[in-house]
Amino acid sequence: ISPSAEEKPQADEAAPQTIPAPSPPRPLGSVANQGLAWLAKTQNADGGWGQGGGWRTNTSGKQGGRVEGDNVADPSDIGNTSIVLQCFLRSGAKLENGDYSAVTARAADFLLREIAKADADSLHVTSVRDTQLQSKIGLYVDTFLAAQILSDLKGKFPDPANEKKRAELLDMVVAKIAKHQQDDGAFAGNQGWAATLSQGLCSKALNSAWASGAKVDLAILEKDHKQNAEGLDRDTGVVAKSAVADAGVDIYRYASKLGGMTRFRQNNDGRRTELNATLVSPEATAEEKEAGKKELAEIKQADADQAVLLEQVAGKVKEKAFVAGFGNNGGEEFISFMNIGEALHAKGGNDWIDWEKQMNATVAKAQNEDGSWAGQHCITGRTFCTATALMVIMSDRAPVEPAAPIAAKDQPAGK
Repeated sequence: ISPSAEEKPQADEAAPQTIPAPSPPRPLGSVANQGLAWLAKTQNADGGWGQGGGWRTNTSGKQGGRVEGDNVADPSDIGNTSIVLQCFLRSGAKLENGDYSAVTARAADFLLREIAKADADSLHVTSVRDTQLQSKIGLYVDTFLAAQILSDLKGKFPDPANEKKRAELLDMVVAKIAKHQQDDGAFAGNQGWAATLSQGLCSKALNSAWASGAKVDLAILEKDHKQNAEGLDRDTGVVAKSAVADAGVDIYRYASKLGGMTRFRQNNDGRRTELNATLVSPEATAEEKEAGKKELAEIKQADADQAVLLEQVAGKVKEKAFVAGFGNNGGEEFISFMNIGEALHAKGGNDWIDWEKQMNATVAKAQNEDGSWAGQHCITGRTFCTATALMVIMSDRAPVEPAAPIAAKDQPAGK
């Protein structure tokens, strides 16, 4: 006898409503074009970028504090090069043809070459130390930015051999991150003035890697979400301080957690599609359906976490003191603006429209005459500040579509 309608497995009723597709991004204006031109002009001969001047931490052992000046070496590093290439890709640049193709191709080659030198055991991917990024937002920031750009580069290489190398390197970097991820989702030794910012970059990178088909166990993403949800008041969206340093600046903490949660939620849409199919599949076992129900409940809670935090942030960005961050623009502010802009863009509506108008004016006002941006505190290097400022004003080009679901058979063991 066929089961009644009430007895048939039901798909998740909590699936989010379809969000209207966002408007196509506007053409790049003069502010963005001048910034991209400055980055292209300052690319090093090896294809990478250094931090673009400013202080460095003195690691010579002869004296403490910072060193600065024209005689201080500024070699190309993975962190700065990764964020610059991410910026060029967001602008629409390609590796094989068109504007800035030679710049992006050289940068991609640099990253493949340098990341391949990393050892298999530590959490480092770079031999370049003492950078502002490492000192200020976390020792392993290069690793997290490498995972992000290797995900973003999927399908961008015209040479299949380089695409294969990209995928292998991404799996290697993800494995390093997974090996060192603690049960609370954080990383021992990732000290920095505002390490919450690199933790947020890691969240986005891991979720981007999963969406690109890399070998990311879902348990890794769930531990990462756990640390993002730490201290979150699920009724109000207020986030208490955590063990990960945030320099006492609220926007750093809120923006980092929101950035990771938003990327996780986009992946959850793809996961939900597959799990709902399992619930109504006549071939699925009772155990598989029960596991699917449990995972859907976890997804529902994670999505609720992101929604309440996003609502809180959408309100807080109307507060001048919150947006001011440390009190003036530095790389930390720009990356926080980037995370918030991407989340509000995915949400759409008046909150996004108001934020975009505010940020475009704020960022344009801070641009230097040569097209670059420089921080006024902490991360002052022009490379990172220029790239992240450009990412802020190109938030309308950030991806908002959910990740395509990845078949369970393609997921690594452990989930």
